[in-house]
Amino acid sequence: MTRKTALPVALIQERNHGSAEENLAVIESRVAQAAQNGARLVLLQELHNGPYFCQHEDVNEFDLAETIPGPSTARLSQLAKQHGVVLVSSLFEKRATGLYHNTAVVFESDGALAGKYRKMHIPDDPGFYEKFYFTPGDIGFEPIDTSVGRLGLMVCWDQWYPEGARLMALAGAELLLYPTAIGWDPDDAQAEKDRQRNAWILSHRGHSVANGLPVLSCNRVGHEPSPLGTSGIRFWGSSHVLGPQGEFLAEANQDEPEILMAEVDMERSEHVRRIWPFLRDRRIDAYQDLLKRYRD
Repeated sequence: MTRKTALPVALIQERNHGSAEENLAVIESRVAQAAQNGARLVLLQELHNGPYFCQHEDVNEFDLAETIPGPSTARLSQLAKQHGVVLVSSLFEKRATGLYHNTAVVFESDGALAGKYRKMHIPDDPGFYEKFYFTPGDIGFEPIDTSVGRLGLMVCWDQWYPEGARLMALAGAELLLYPTAIGWDPDDAQAEKDRQRNAWILSHRGHSVANGLPVLSCNRVGHEPSPLGTSGIRFWGSSHVLGPQGEFLAEANQDEPEILMAEVDMERSEHVRRIWPFLRDRRIDAYQDLLKRYRD
């Protein structure tokens, strides 16, 4: 099958609607709209089935996890098949009793499970207590082949690490994708909020430029109170699609749900890398210390 150069993509930026059933119903509606608008690749936000529960540590939250394959993958598989889209989802995976992952799952346009990625970098910060819930991924940075291209799929906190993006690029990824749940403390000063959001966007633009690849990042929106009684998190939206020189192809708003549509030129990376041959000029003979935690 000949692949079209122009790839229509959609990012489903949403808020939590209260339960997995309600969230999945909204996702079904949004994916249908995106497909009607021509999308062939649809990216969902991180842990889209419910609230961002990692704001506290509570063993009862493990009840939210499910197996892969499982109920949600069955429903999402049918959704991808129904609308003929490659669908990228994000689930709380129960691999075994006492073993859980933050896992992104890709469905081919015929509903087949094309592959999955288990989040490699796991944060443990105030409001983001993910190490309590998630075991670091053991699949590595392996792109997933689909009918729309080879997807370099990572999740949220992975976005701060240039190593992951580079390894995906070195394995032949054609797009970098990041399901995300990131926001600020509502009590922070506006200047600090702006610095955090701008740093997040700059990180993605850096991955795009350094690797000559388009980047898709889908974030959630809305304020989610903390079960600990603190201010919670206000997710800042701003989902975006970048071209291979870090240029904005599309950017969503900061406050409201949105179906962000864009068209990615799948041949542009070839032309950009000919002008900026960063992979050619890498000094792989001098990078051994990258395997150290720190150079004392």
